[in-house]
Amino acid sequence: MHDRTPAGGETPTAEPIEPSAPDDFGCTQAWWGDGKGKTTAALGMGMRAAGHGYRVHVLQLMKGGADSVESTRGEYNAIAALPGYSYENLGHYGWHALNDGSDDRDHEAEAAAGFERAREVVAACREADLTTPFDLDGPADEGVHMLIVDELLYAVDRDLVSSDAVVEFVESKPESLELVLTGSHSSPAYLEGVADLVSNVRKVTHPFDAGIRARRGTEY
Repeated sequence: MHDRTPAGGETPTAEPIEPSAPDDFGCTQAWWGDGKGKTTAALGMGMRAAGHGYRVHVLQLMKGGADSVESTRGEYNAIAALPGYSYENLGHYGWHALNDGSDDRDHEAEAAAGFERAREVVAACREADLTTPFDLDGPADEGVHMLIVDELLYAVDRDLVSSDAVVEFVESKPESLELVLTGSHSSPAYLEGVADLVSNVRKVTHPFDAGIRARRGTEY
């Protein structure tokens, strides 16, 4: 009676992580909305992919933190401990246009540099064979199976990266690369017909509305 259930009804167990390659990656995902969980969902998918031995890399744009966030990020510690998962933080203190003491020109320059770095990784993936396993400790410049570009859609919202450039970026990716983009409280209409998955993470209530600031272990 378990023939049609995963693993024939057996309880899943943890197995050692060995380099592997996905059979059916290649979608572009866009996660946007005014609710909490866009980055969390993307990083969770990265963890799931890494657990199968796939090579995953995260580029975080626009995310340098605020005075309510400590310099130590829980997700970075976890990523560093997980084989096949790596990250680059390409932001700095504060948020663009929020009058938080940070310089908007710095945000603009770092967003542009972060997007250029994303282009470099995608270009490297075009030269790599994404149907084969990668060294779990190898550099992203030798190819990855999943690339997460966190807050890229927010950078488009702030007019720091053009929507046309993002569409061109998506269309330039190799067929087998799973590309995950996050950010933006506004609908990325420019990705309609371009992205394979678009998820709107909506806010119903949020602790911030009650004056509860970022909490260690949930927001960072």
